[in-house]
Amino acid sequence: MELEDVYRRDLNLLVALKVLLDEGSVSRAAIRLNLSQSAMSRVLGRLRDLVGDPLFTRQGQSLLPTQRALELNEQLNEPLESLRLLLTPNDFDPATCEQTFKIATTDYAMQTILPFALPRIYQEAPHIALEFSPLRHDNVLSQLTTGGCDMAICRPSFGIEPLCHQLLGLVSVFCLVSPDHPLANKPLTLQDYLTYPHAMIAISDGVKALIDEQLRGYSPPKMVLRAYHLEAALAIIEQMPLIITVPADLAYLVAERYQLIVKPLPFEFKPFDYSLLWHARCEHSASQIWLRTIIKQECGRLIDSRIHDIGLL
Repeated sequence: MELEDVYRRDLNLLVALKVLLDEGSVSRAAIRLNLSQSAMSRVLGRLRDLVGDPLFTRQGQSLLPTQRALELNEQLNEPLESLRLLLTPNDFDPATCEQTFKIATTDYAMQTILPFALPRIYQEAPHIALEFSPLRHDNVLSQLTTGGCDMAICRPSFGIEPLCHQLLGLVSVFCLVSPDHPLANKPLTLQDYLTYPHAMIAISDGVKALIDEQLRGYSPPKMVLRAYHLEAALAIIEQMPLIITVPADLAYLVAERYQLIVKPLPFEFKPFDYSLLWHARCEHSASQIWLRTIIKQECGRLIDSRIHDIGLL
């Protein structure tokens, strides 16, 4: 039978058959289905026409199922239970969830934001799997629709309609220098910033364009290295008086670890929004809501605390 033929059948009759088999009585089945006894009898007649079998014979006050009815009863248990669960409001339990979630994100978020949410995520849902995919700013909509990603974490530097979004917090940009840098114990001036060699790290959200905009009209800084990982700059920081430009909270995370000195930018730079994005197809998924809530709470709390520690507000 083709799927179109199934569509033309009244599948509610199969539910009625299951109830009749459970109850063994037309009257009791009618009560369960909120039907009159005569209406239930008509349903039984339609069932007999549907399957081409009498289905029941009467034995006293009870209905005795035929062999065909018993076969149908065994075959209906699993699909009807699956349908019942499918149509039951989902009381999501993260402890039993075995879903794989795919998140498109930037190197910056992967280094400085998401690791602080992972312990709680896996504590609540130890059986899930997370897959992180490099975020493509020019193709985020495709990643979240046909690309298999459930959500994205980034600076929305593009039109985000028709995506849903939630602000995680504000992110700014700071500089790092080595303790041996000529400016280590001096304020960083604009002239210094334009004169000394630069490395720009983990700026994969179009932030370089924001810095370039603020420096429009000035000679561009001497960029000797641009990479997505700090280690590349650390390899040469002792060989040249390098100014490393990174997101502000990354600067504070690594400064103590590598004995570096944090310097604020010597020009005005407005902190930018960092957001969680997802497609409307995931809006009402209980598992997706759970994961988005944790990311919002943990990452948002982290970003907010860093804002105050760094002194952005």
